Amino acid sequence: MSDTTVAIRFNTVSYSYSETKVILQEATFSVRANSKITVMGQNGAGKSTLFKLLTDAVQPQIGTIHIQPGASIALAQQVMPRDWMGLTVRAFFERAFTETIYNLDRRIEQVYDVVNLTVPLNTLVKQLSGGQQARLLLAQALIQQPDILLLDEPTNNLDAAGIEHLVGFLLGYDKTVIVISHDADFLNTFTDGVLHLDLFSHTVQQYVGNYFDVVEEITAQIEREQRKNAQLEKNIQDRKDKVNFFAHKGGKMRKLASKLRDQIETSEAAMVNVRREDKTIRPFIIPAQDIGNPVARVVSSEKNIDITLRKKDILHIIGPNGIGKTTLLEALVQQVANVRIGYYRQDFSGLDFNSTPFAAVQAVQVGAGGAQAIYQAAAHFLLTSNLLQHPIGSLSEGQKGLLCYARFMVQQPGLLILDEPTNHINFRHLPIIAEALNNFAGAIVLVCHDQNFFNQINVTQRLDLEKLIRH
Repeated sequence: MSDTTVAIRFNTVSYSYSETKVILQEATFSVRANSKITVMGQNGAGKSTLFKLLTDAVQPQIGTIHIQPGASIALAQQVMPRDWMGLTVRAFFERAFTETIYNLDRRIEQVYDVVNLTVPLNTLVKQLSGGQQARLLLAQALIQQPDILLLDEPTNNLDAAGIEHLVGFLLGYDKTVIVISHDADFLNTFTDGVLHLDLFSHTVQQYVGNYFDVVEEITAQIEREQRKNAQLEKNIQDRKDKVNFFAHKGGKMRKLASKLRDQIETSEAAMVNVRREDKTIRPFIIPAQDIGNPVARVVSSEKNIDITLRKKDILHIIGPNGIGKTTLLEALVQQVANVRIGYYRQDFSGLDFNSTPFAAVQAVQVGAGGAQAIYQAAAHFLLTSNLLQHPIGSLSEGQKGLLCYARFMVQQPGLLILDEPTNHINFRHLPIIAEALNNFAGAIVLVCHDQNFFNQINVTQRLDLEKLIRH
């Protein structure tokens, strides 16, 4: 691949946050200009850190990163920074540029059309829904018309119409696009290749093909490596048994034992480090608070809503971005009394990012068990004892999501309020989470745009806010 066709090249790049938190180790790969690339990897493998390296937010400790000369880079972040919430929409777009843009309003209007968004420019960012903020983050990157577009979980909080607009744009965008996403169906519509970040070896492997083809290729690679090692292990053990037998003999037998030892060393050197599949969380149970019926009422006189929730009810609230789903959930929290609420907020605003995961779980713990119960709950969600002592702000977004589920396990809520609970979560984990929700003995209120996920949920009631407004 000639340098003229390379948009990005990593040469033996290493980066770590600490001695115990290594992200990349001698990563080497290239991205061809104008290609559409997906970044895969388990929660915490370093996908967002890879984008930080590309945007100079952090610098490699070893190795070099080469960007195509003259190429501009724009990043659509996965979460709206908290210190941007007080900005107006116009000021938010102004932050994308170092110089004054005199036709900014016109350019905003054009990019609004791309992301299917219409909000007044004097609106405060904090007044927008999570889906509208997601579109705004995407629009801020697109308005820069970058040569290299970085998208970090761009479908989070987007409704079906938003995802459809995004796919259409990406298929027509003739520049380099690199996407981090756990939405397999979305990725498969446009991906040319995959960069796979291995959480265990801290290396990056590159694959060509669409997303599903690459997943199959990785699975086949693991099976080949496991078969090869199994055969080598069998041969090694056979030779060790013979060495033990011949070593106690004399003359030629002892020489044969020495030859076998050399063969054992050769076979051991031929053993390969089997690529380990992304770990999947273990099945878990969310214990429910011992309460009677009804558990809660969802009431809104403004929208003419009055729904009673009983144990084992799952209410799915649907509607397009900006219609007021999150506002309704926040109002419900204020209405419920004498019931413990487990709340999954789409922006994790219920977590203190300066605190530790251990403290966050401990703060909601009910009943006996102490520290041991906290460590056990966290382990279900791949949160190690080491991670539990780091600030929550240092966790990946996916790990923050898994932390919320660990909190539910020790909180024993009577009501779960789940606002986009699949955001940032590895798709391998979702069937297990769905099973736990279906088995929950309390009541659940769910807002979710992930059709594959809510199709696995035993929804008992559905509330369509758009239909309510139309009528």
